[in-house]
Amino acid sequence: MNQKNYDYLKDQVKFTGFGDSLENELMEKIKQQLPEFTLQHQREFGKDNITATLHFKKPENSEVYFFNRYDLSVNQPNNEAAVNQTFFIGRENNFTLKEAYNMLAGRAVYKELNKLEKIGEGNTAYYQPTDEKYKAWVQLDFKNTEDNGNFKMKYFHDNYGFDLKAKLAEYPIKELNNEEERKNLLQSLEKGNRQSVTFIRDGKEQKQFIEASPQYKSINIYDSNNKRVRKTQKQDEDTSRQTQEKSKKQKQEQSPDEESGPGKAAKRSRKAKQGIS
Repeated sequence: MNQKNYDYLKDQVKFTGFGDSLENELMEKIKQQLPEFTLQHQREFGKDNITATLHFKKPENSEVYFFNRYDLSVNQPNNEAAVNQTFFIGRENNFTLKEAYNMLAGRAVYKELNKLEKIGEGNTAYYQPTDEKYKAWVQLDFKNTEDNGNFKMKYFHDNYGFDLKAKLAEYPIKELNNEEERKNLLQSLEKGNRQSVTFIRDGKEQKQFIEASPQYKSINIYDSNNKRVRKTQKQDEDTSRQTQEKSKKQKQEQSPDEESGPGKAAKRSRKAKQGIS
């Protein structure tokens, strides 16, 4: 057995999100030296059941295997049929198991990607990654498929205009008041997770779930039972927020110290000292 090849594949499988539960089976398959083989992985994300089939293959006259792709199937309690997609593994533009699951659940993932360059024409054409990188939200298009049966992917680049930080700032979310919690929240949403947060309404805390919706430049909100919050409730929140901002602005405009002259600088100086003490 090629120990170096095994160690490389073991780490690749682990960091793609499949953990270390397949290590022994992977070793046994490599020892058999079959031209190609598969490994099965099953687990649950919440109430959703997933099944992944990992594909390995080695070229002729070689002992070195490559982890080429994995087929992912997601069964959700509210859907009769499973949703399936094949995710290819290469040097760049890979999706972890959790990211792939989130995409099959209908959510978007924010990734740094390598721009692809088309090589050749017709049936022999293929795309090769370049060194040019960009960032984009990636989401599956469940209405359109590729020739291989995969759902097409939709890309929302930074210039599309969706600013997750700015959108979150529109909501009374408690976690945004703490730098570390805000950072973790952003990272979780960028991975495509539906994340639990605490809304502050009328001085009371309320646990809900949110997810990024880059296509519509918004976030989706769900209650504690994972049911979508009515649009009218969000409109009420927006109205309340806008009213508070308008009231704050009016108070600032009514204050002569904030308008002009030395009083403005003096007041800011006093505020700065209070903040330091």
